[in-house]
Order: sequence, then C-alpha cells, then structure tokens
Amino acid sequence: MTTSLLCARMMKLSLAGGLLVGAFVSQAQTVDVAAAEALAKSSSCTKCHSVDKKKDGPSFKETAGKYKGKADAESTLTKQITTGPKIKIDGVEEEHQIVKTKDAGAIKNLVQYILTR
Repeated sequence: MTTSLLCARMMKLSLAGGLLVGAFVSQAQTVDVAAAEALAKSSSCTKCHSVDKKKDGPSFKETAGKYKGKADAESTLTKQITTGPKIKIDGVEEEHQIVKTKDAGAIKNLVQYILTR
C-alpha cells in the first residue's frame, strides 16, 4: 500500500470518527436542562431522586450509569416514569410516581436529561 493511499484512508477514518463524536455531543447538547429540571420538580421526582446523591431512589447519575450503552435505555426509562410500576422503598411496595405531563417531547427531554447526568 502506498503512503498516499494509506494517508487518504486514515483521513477518511479520522473524519468519520469526528462526525460520530460530533453527533453524540450534539445529541447531549439538545437537552433543555431548565425544562427537564422544572418537569422533574413539578412531578415530584426530586422528592426521591437527585442528580448525584441517593435519596429514597437512585440518583440520576446512578440511573444513567445503569443504562449506559443499553439500546433500550430510553424506552425502559420512559416506561418507568409514565406507567407507575410497583417499586420497593425500604421494603415497602408502592407505585412509582408518574411524570405530570402527556407531552411526548417533554418526557423525552426529561429521559435524555436523566440519561446524560
């Protein structure tokens, strides 16, 4: 393989890698943090969860780590916050609170917010 052909291939790989990283950064930057935090607060999520400290429920950071790299992360978390499944807190079973909106965009934004902490 010639040096110029090798350089051309390396440049293509570098460009493709840069575009991929840019896509991930762009996705992370599209979260409306203020809107997500306001929805979390108005839905009482912050009663049991915080960004980086465990309360009655896991922190958003812990939740993001749990789902990192999982293809179904967004759909699983969306189901968790919109259907009110049974959860255990200190050994007592209760229903998880449901997010107080039907706006799919606002729910997606909140899920992305949690998954990017």
